[in-house]
Amino acid sequence: MATPLFQGEMQVWWSQLNSGFKQVQDVFEECMTEALKVLTPEGAAAYLESARFLGGMGRGVEPILIFLAEWPEIAKVLGESSLPAIMESIRKMWRSPNGKAIVPFLETLPAVARRLKTPEQMQAYLALVLDFMDRTSGSVHGIQTTFPSPGLPDFLNKAPFLISQLPIEGLQNWVQYGVRYYQDHPERQRDYFSLQSADSKAMLQRERHGTLLADHERQLDMYLRGLWQDHDYFVPYSLGFDELRKPIPYFDKLGIRLPDVYDDARGVAGIDRYRAALAHIAAHRRWTTPIFADNFSPFQRLAVEIFEDSRVEALAMREYPGLRRLFKALHPVPDENACDPEVESAIRHRLAMVSRAMLDRDHHYQNPFVIEFAQRFHDLMQAGGSSTQEMADLAVLFIAKTRRQSDLSSKVHFKDTEVDYRDDNRHMWKFHEESDDEEQFEEHRQAGDAAELQSLPPRHYPEWDYSTQSYRPDWTSVYEVLHPPGNASDIDRLLQKHEALAKRLKRLLDLLKPQQKVRIRYQEEGSELDLDVALRSLIDYKSGAVPDPRINMSHKNDGRDIAVMLLLDLSESLGEKVPGSEQSLLELSQEAVSLLGWAVEQLGDSFAIAGFHSNTRHEVRYLHIKGYGEPWGDTVKSRLAAMDSGYSTRMGAAMRHAAHTLANRKADKKLMLILTDGEPADIDSKDPRLLIEDARKAVQELDQQGIYAYCINLDPKADEYVSDIFGKQYTVIDNVQRLPEKLPALFMALTK
Repeated sequence: MATPLFQGEMQVWWSQLNSGFKQVQDVFEECMTEALKVLTPEGAAAYLESARFLGGMGRGVEPILIFLAEWPEIAKVLGESSLPAIMESIRKMWRSPNGKAIVPFLETLPAVARRLKTPEQMQAYLALVLDFMDRTSGSVHGIQTTFPSPGLPDFLNKAPFLISQLPIEGLQNWVQYGVRYYQDHPERQRDYFSLQSADSKAMLQRERHGTLLADHERQLDMYLRGLWQDHDYFVPYSLGFDELRKPIPYFDKLGIRLPDVYDDARGVAGIDRYRAALAHIAAHRRWTTPIFADNFSPFQRLAVEIFEDSRVEALAMREYPGLRRLFKALHPVPDENACDPEVESAIRHRLAMVSRAMLDRDHHYQNPFVIEFAQRFHDLMQAGGSSTQEMADLAVLFIAKTRRQSDLSSKVHFKDTEVDYRDDNRHMWKFHEESDDEEQFEEHRQAGDAAELQSLPPRHYPEWDYSTQSYRPDWTSVYEVLHPPGNASDIDRLLQKHEALAKRLKRLLDLLKPQQKVRIRYQEEGSELDLDVALRSLIDYKSGAVPDPRINMSHKNDGRDIAVMLLLDLSESLGEKVPGSEQSLLELSQEAVSLLGWAVEQLGDSFAIAGFHSNTRHEVRYLHIKGYGEPWGDTVKSRLAAMDSGYSTRMGAAMRHAAHTLANRKADKKLMLILTDGEPADIDSKDPRLLIEDARKAVQELDQQGIYAYCINLDPKADEYVSDIFGKQYTVIDNVQRLPEKLPALFMALTK
């Protein structure tokens, strides 16, 4: 109970606050008592002065109530000296049209302070908020108004989460991106700063620390294909956006679900954590046989899953011993004495210990059941006859022998029991009766949906925005797929149709073929006997020494080292008929590419062929027709014969993807030929200059990589835009019917 003296002081402080709100009077004594435990007399005076200002702003009772309740805790973290800067920020909001943002600013300030921890970091945050407010208030489509910032309240509400995911520098980059692109679009700005838009989440992932799945998707896909002869579509999920229910890896008919980002942990790099998760999943897909779950209790199912996890990991480590280091580093090591079975449920603790003992023979556990069942497990694995059912039997026996009454307690011991690289084992179970809780609706998904996913994981490329002179990060998604096959004999008929042209080309090709021959000596097999080496080998043989078997030599042509990428625009307009002809642009392109492919094969140059079209920035299809290592034969011809047209022309993204492969070729000259019939365009791009400028930027990027880009354009009006993209590196073919003749001749002129 307060003393009379204290009551008198409280009256003085209440008079200093000078508030007319009944709600404030009800809580003032409690708030002031708590504040005096933390604040100095000077700090308490500033506390009351700031609260009086907040109560008199005309924004209702909420600001003063929040401040009175929360400031002592904030001061405990940041110190009293942070108050002037915070109040100055509030005054600027009050004087602007953004008065409604004061409440979310104050509501989230305690959480923000706990995460930032220092006055310097808080000062940076306040500067960021004020800059955001200034740049997004007062103009719509360039017209001065008195509108408040549309996205500021949403940003402030999300601030604690954003600061938990990003350093202050990353948060600044994330905010600047949203302000730059959505300054004049209130609805899109709100979507961005409330984390509802795809761009918002993509930028957030880019600025986060750690190893991003998006950056290593292809590398991990190759790991899965190369080591496990397995592949599937990767579907990322975020650990940050779902804070209440933390998801864990799993796989189903739609793909493999993995976290979008992994930080380094327990001395293991993020990329190796992904490899451990994929190795565990691949092992399950190879060795686990689903069993019926209906007759198992929840505890038994939990044990069966852990024993089966250990079994497939043992088989994986037998095949790839290097995995043992990863699994041992990532698997927790529960302290044997950490759980008190008298007051906690120890079921997870015992299973985590036995799981560790099955993984690590050098464990130090003294629990007799852990020792016994770890040994039984090793004996089964050594016998080579282990199966999912045998693991289930062993797990059920473990539960029966170790079960205690306290296992039913609601207070479960969780510390060091979660093996976070392991999946959730939903694939292990089948049920006699389908039920909603087992998500059996997945079974009814159409097979055609899965077929859409049979491509390499997408590569994400930036796109140039000429209006802001900056890149939009990870803006386009390029899916590389193998072009479906057709009838190879159709291409043979096209070549036969142009037999006379092929003969003329042959004479020109003979002149272009490299004439310099280089001798390659010391070959076990070759076209000629190398007399010098053969004589030395004969002398060695006669003298009783081991003769050198490399007594042959061969020759190769030298003087021409070229790598070529032929990139074909397969947009919908290519299907149109050529005026005055029965053929379409697509059919003429097929003839021209067939002749060019035959000609390049005659020269012996390294070349690849690919097509592209796009359906918005989210789906740029890159169709693989011929790779550098593939011979010119029926397989490639069949893909050429099946060429089809559709969708739009996002040229910059396709060129960047083609350059990704071409840039790695070891060649003196690298040439990219782009065959197109129109300007870059797509249905989600309203500004006709945007994709033209992006393609121009892509050509500059190719030049920096040592790749010479050249365009063959079939559009009679191409002069209006093609020089903007390619400078002088283009040819417009007005008489399209001469394309089969012009394209090979142009190639030879460029490479002679």
